[in-house]
Amino acid sequence: MLKAIRTLLLCASAIGALSGLVAHAGELDDLPPYKMLRSLQHIQDSIVLGDHSAAEMQRFMLAAIDKSLRDADPSVFDDPRNVDAAFIYAMSGGNPATLSYLANHDLEGNFDSRIIDALNHYLAGKGGLMVTNLEKAIPEYRNSRIGPYLYLVLGNAIAMQNPADSLKYYDWARLTSPGTNIEEAALRRSIALATRGNRPDKGFAYSLSYARRFLTSPYASQFADVFVELAVTNYGAETEAKIQEILGFMDKPRQREVYLRIARRAAIGGMQELATLASSRAEALSDGTDAGPNALASLYSGLVGIPSKGILEAVKDISAIPEAELSPRDQALRQAATVVAEEVLRAPDPESLTQATVSKVVPEKTTEENGAETGSGDSPFAAPASDAAADAVPSDGEQQVASSENSAPDPVLDAFLTHGRSKLAEIDSLLKGDEDK
Repeated sequence: MLKAIRTLLLCASAIGALSGLVAHAGELDDLPPYKMLRSLQHIQDSIVLGDHSAAEMQRFMLAAIDKSLRDADPSVFDDPRNVDAAFIYAMSGGNPATLSYLANHDLEGNFDSRIIDALNHYLAGKGGLMVTNLEKAIPEYRNSRIGPYLYLVLGNAIAMQNPADSLKYYDWARLTSPGTNIEEAALRRSIALATRGNRPDKGFAYSLSYARRFLTSPYASQFADVFVELAVTNYGAETEAKIQEILGFMDKPRQREVYLRIARRAAIGGMQELATLASSRAEALSDGTDAGPNALASLYSGLVGIPSKGILEAVKDISAIPEAELSPRDQALRQAATVVAEEVLRAPDPESLTQATVSKVVPEKTTEENGAETGSGDSPFAAPASDAAADAVPSDGEQQVASSENSAPDPVLDAFLTHGRSKLAEIDSLLKGDEDK
């Protein structure tokens, strides 16, 4: 209840601030950069707490701060708060060229060249080149205004090479910025690293913190993806209670979506028991008015049954699902399963016992709307309130990169087909051995 009241107050405050800023846009020229930055931080924090309508205001403030920094008299940066504002602006989705512009016009040495060089490399996509210098400089900024942002940036830069140290940097960033977009980003990325590093206890602890605070963030769908990977990879009697605790913070549509994603991931991975369990729980959470989730649950439980029970029965079950209830990605998945089953059942050609090549072509995959790897095509996780909100999600300490679904191969589907082909090759080998005898 307190969280809901807090979110409503933040939303109301942000909307009121936008109205005031638009009405008095000319007065922004009189504000120092650090005061304008406070408004931007408030807006970005409001967005990850669920106020997606503030996305337009975020764009407005980024443009206003950019103009303010470029037009400012050099003496403005004698105030360290304005220097910090420039650094934070660059790490919050601002124009990287503006930071370089300010550094080139800095005659008084107000800007730390080590931080300038590190951010220039990072924002140019060359984070690996700045790690050593930033690691040496960052202790000086540990308790400063830019400290949490620098720790998030450093964590991002070394995540692939040194996940353990990256987790430490993320921990410091989120603990010094609770309830902010910094904490949201640090938690979400920590879950992925904990999963990859086989540290499930940490992963579930991070997931619980995220579920308590940020389920309405525009990035919550990414959280759902990494949480499903964590849950499937570490599913067992010991983790069942932790998974249920985290899901307890979600409403029924979100719980159902998570179970559908788990069922899909388990079905493709051949985890029959988990796929069946997740599918049944997704069906139990359906209200009966939407046939889509039930159809998907039937599909995933049927897919995992193809290699383990009567193939004819499994194919019959998944073929009976109305095509209109499946997304293009799930239609392709069903077609792939059908092709594999038919190849297993097809009598061997006496002229050639090599049947490893699938004879039917899987229809070309099309873009699945509303995100990849979702159980359904209509995820309830942080659905944007408008197209503008979808186009302008908040920055989380790095340049925002638009993620688009295209016609690139689906690695999950490719793995499924490869596994099917390998099974066919084994069958061919056995048949050929019998022929030789």
